[in-house]
Amino acid sequence: MSFDFFIPCPRGLEATLAAELGEIAARYLSGAPFTPGAQVPGGVHFRGGWAAGMAANLHSRIASRVLLKIAQRPYRSEQDIYAFALEQRWEQWFSARETLRVDVTAIKSPLRSLEFTTLRIKDAICDRLRDVSGARPSIDTSTPDVRVFAFLTATECTLYLDTSGDPLFKRGWRLDKGAAPLRENLAAGILRLTGWQAGTPLYDPMCGSGTFLAEAAQVALGIAPGAERNFGFEKLKQYDAPAWKSLKNAALETKRAARVSQADLQIFGSDISGDMLDKARANFARAGLPVIPLKQVDARGMTPPTSTPGILVANPPYGERIEVRGRNARGELRESQAGRESRGAENFQRVHEEAPDAEFFQLLGDSLKQRFTGWHAFILTSDRKLPGLLRLRESTKTPLFNGALECRLFRFDLIAGSVRQRPA
Repeated sequence: MSFDFFIPCPRGLEATLAAELGEIAARYLSGAPFTPGAQVPGGVHFRGGWAAGMAANLHSRIASRVLLKIAQRPYRSEQDIYAFALEQRWEQWFSARETLRVDVTAIKSPLRSLEFTTLRIKDAICDRLRDVSGARPSIDTSTPDVRVFAFLTATECTLYLDTSGDPLFKRGWRLDKGAAPLRENLAAGILRLTGWQAGTPLYDPMCGSGTFLAEAAQVALGIAPGAERNFGFEKLKQYDAPAWKSLKNAALETKRAARVSQADLQIFGSDISGDMLDKARANFARAGLPVIPLKQVDARGMTPPTSTPGILVANPPYGERIEVRGRNARGELRESQAGRESRGAENFQRVHEEAPDAEFFQLLGDSLKQRFTGWHAFILTSDRKLPGLLRLRESTKTPLFNGALECRLFRFDLIAGSVRQRPA
């Protein structure tokens, strides 16, 4: 049996996700039906059986969720949506013993209140299960057994069952993180956009809690991003348990082999904060990764970790996360976040609105120009003036969204002789 699925992802990564899904199908589905569908802003459609949906959950590094389409119908009012949801045979998928959560998103919907629409869908599901079983499911908005999503356009309502549970960027290994962390699936998508391949040197000079490095190491070792977590489909009645056992066991066996791997991954990181490096090492250990070389280095004084040029990727302080960990460009200690918070929200907000540290980025650009000849640098930022701050000309810029924050991924090709040397 085949189903229609929709896989949301960070905006800007739709084509990258579609390519990844094709690779997953070719590698893990062994001839099982898989039909790629349309790419739309924020996600990708596809059609396939349970194995396809489960493999996407287990192996996709870019997906945010895997949603199973239940039905679609035009609507004009909340009552239309209630009647539509009431008709669906929810009892085929789950029972009243499972806890439930309903979420609604909309684009150009004429309805006045999405909260009321959410309540009507929840009532319809509960009423349906009460009519067929005599019991109503409990609502749990925190850790539900079953999640139902509704998507509204101006005229159509589409109902989905979530097969993922927790968002797929929650791999289960990152417990220590910095402020405004980069989501794992966005980091994985950025790595694909850089063209990085396992074995090519990769360096993150502002690695923080190690998101780019952990994602790259898992790619290099073939570790499935969902190998150590549970999924929402495991609570549904109709999922293919034997197929899931086979997929999961193969992923766990690959991860066990990676734990004892002595491979030189050519993946390197540094950060100005020793505390952040300790968090990164703890995260790598939880992810079952071999040792990744880390150094405590100010990015303005960074040097290439290898003699062979490679890929440099960074998510430097910007916008809401402008804090430069440790010392600022003048060598002065910055106040900690805890200290700012203790002084009150007004001062905390003021700090977050300060302009980018122009001197810091100028010196960072000098380091790139003077020491990283032959490298390709990719920097994610919400500040479109970053090339000017670095005094570098970008080769490409790719629009991406880090959550709701619109960003650009700038590529800088650091070619010898392309930048005029300044006097010392």
